[in-house]
Amino acid sequence: MASHVEQMIEGPDGRPQRVMVNLGESPLSWLHARGHLSDRHFVAGDLLRADWEKAGLSARVTMCWDAAPRSGGRRGPERRADPTVAQLSARERFDAAMQAAGPGLADILWRVACAGEGLIAAEKALGWPGRAGKLVLTLALDRVADWYRVL
Repeated sequence: MASHVEQMIEGPDGRPQRVMVNLGESPLSWLHARGHLSDRHFVAGDLLRADWEKAGLSARVTMCWDAAPRSGGRRGPERRADPTVAQLSARERFDAAMQAAGPGLADILWRVACAGEGLIAAEKALGWPGRAGKLVLTLALDRVADWYRVL
């Protein structure tokens, strides 16, 4: 099995984006384990990723076992399942945290923390010079940690 795969994932702006994902380890945990991210940064990134997943923004990779939608008839028109309160709350937190990160910082934050893309791949995708990503990522994680009130 390949350790890196290319995936299409919905980006923070709702448009599909192509990302490279390391299936073996999250980039945040890799950076944290090697001393490149503080505990505060790691917790903030993990909270952001968790909200992204709870909000249902991640791509589905398995079969959807939800009940089949009704297709009209005597029981009424077809309805989409309503998002849960937890999903809506997670979406609000995610959007607010990304807004707190700010323009220019949110891109790398989403790619690394949510999409699981490595720093080098994210830098290349954004057209940044090498080693710029870690600095920008830590600035974004500082802002997100403040927003989540991580000490």
